[in-house]
Amino acid sequence: MNLTPLSPDNATVVLVDYAVGFATLLRSHDLREHINNTVGLAKTAKLYGAGLVVTNGEASKPSGPLYPELLAAIGDQPVIERSTAFNSFLDPAFTAAVEATGRRRLLIGGIATDGCVLQTALGAVRAGYETYVVVDATASTSKEAHDMAIQRMLMAGIVPVTWWSVAAEFQLEPRFADSPIRTQLMSEFQPAMTMGGRTFFAGVTQGRLAPASA
Repeated sequence: MNLTPLSPDNATVVLVDYAVGFATLLRSHDLREHINNTVGLAKTAKLYGAGLVVTNGEASKPSGPLYPELLAAIGDQPVIERSTAFNSFLDPAFTAAVEATGRRRLLIGGIATDGCVLQTALGAVRAGYETYVVVDATASTSKEAHDMAIQRMLMAGIVPVTWWSVAAEFQLEPRFADSPIRTQLMSEFQPAMTMGGRTFFAGVTQGRLAPASA
């Protein structure tokens, strides 16, 4: 495994088929948490300036358009609409968009784990990319389907990551040392961590206000 840190300069986040019609079928993860992690991953790419490629099937099909929350997060980012199934690298426009980022490390998240994510990740490996799967921003119709697809990807040399660990690693880039981006992401997508911080600082404040003992 390449131990060079992931950074916005060497990595592209690839978001695959987060379509509203598919979301109703997901059973491997809690839907609210899944959407939270998905939008967190998208905002990580946008805020740190990493490469970002977004793709979906034809919106006119039953799978439908992307999650509204995701569309709001990516703003004017182009969405590559594919007519090809499963392996996104079979679509010339998608392949060209990935190549145009100039980055050789791909962080792939999407649905379903055992369908388009698996085949796109394997397609990335065949194309010579250093490939990662964002396991907690990826989901499928059952936990078994998700887990077996992840295992197959691992056996193909694909590295598992979580979206929050990616944000932390991006923050290690020297130019982001004093950046508020990770704190912003935490306040939006990690409420337990945020509340933990508030509890700590409230305790510090109370300690300062407490009268000195005689």
